[in-house]
Amino acid sequence: MKIIAVVASLALFLASFPLFAYAFWVPEEWAAITFFTGIMSASLALAIPFHILGRRD
Repeated sequence: MKIIAVVASLALFLASFPLFAYAFWVPEEWAAITFFTGIMSASLALAIPFHILGRRD
């Protein structure tokens, strides 16, 4: 079950990079929300291992 969380976290982290790049290509009114979505995606990708997976014993 932990492998699913790791794969989801990795996918979210890698998906955040194109969102950062697309922020410079989309129209001006969508640039901020696209960049913010990239930041939230990277933050969620880092939060999954810390909060869902927990400590290794």
